[in-house]
Amino acid sequence: MKYLVEMNYMHPDLAARNILIKSHLVCKVSDFGLSHYLQDDTSHPTHTSSLGGSIPVRWMALEAMANSKFTYWIVMWEVTSFGKRPYWDTFNQDVVNAIEQDYRLSPPTDCPAALHQLMLNYWQKDHNSQLCFAESVNTLDKMIRNLASLKTVATITTVPSQPLLLCSIPDFTAFTTVGDWLSAIKMVHYRDSLLTAGFTSLQLVTQMTSEDLLRIGVTLAGHQKAILNSILSMRVQMSQSPMAMA
Repeated sequence: MKYLVEMNYMHPDLAARNILIKSHLVCKVSDFGLSHYLQDDTSHPTHTSSLGGSIPVRWMALEAMANSKFTYWIVMWEVTSFGKRPYWDTFNQDVVNAIEQDYRLSPPTDCPAALHQLMLNYWQKDHNSQLCFAESVNTLDKMIRNLASLKTVATITTVPSQPLLLCSIPDFTAFTTVGDWLSAIKMVHYRDSLLTAGFTSLQLVTQMTSEDLLRIGVTLAGHQKAILNSILSMRVQMSQSPMAMA
């Protein structure tokens, strides 16, 4: 991405789904169908698409979103959240409205504080206030060489101004089966595995551990975190309403 920016190209469709991984974990950016070339003439700033079209920058909504630096760190958020969908299931227009009101994605579970701060630096509205890719490369390189800097986990200190963007916790007291619960957290493909392993009720599910998940075949770290975080939330709700899932 540093190279593309230096060549005056913008990749507006940068996303985890468009990152190809070769052997030795070498990542390659793909899908340049929506890429644009940034004209050097600043008196009439436009983006010229690879197909020859022209889009005037000054009329583009959410200028902060319309640059590769902003989208790069959305990809970083996707990676650190183990593939969650940015802004969850919120409608696109609601996402646009929220970002215009300065909403920014909260740190994923166990995301290093230093890494989330980098994301926030790139998600500033003022294009000129954002760090350049060269600075980003240097900062990431320093982090990799000093892993201690990544040990501090980010915490959510502010409440988003847009309630629609809150990743709400399901009301587990409304569920009656393990299948209902798994469907709510989008992990229903593990239903048969849990039932076969003997976790046939929500009461039993709340007693599950990370070792249990590995034993029944939940090996993806992101899925393990999603299930365990949900179990923790379920325990809290059960403690507040002990008869609900008896």
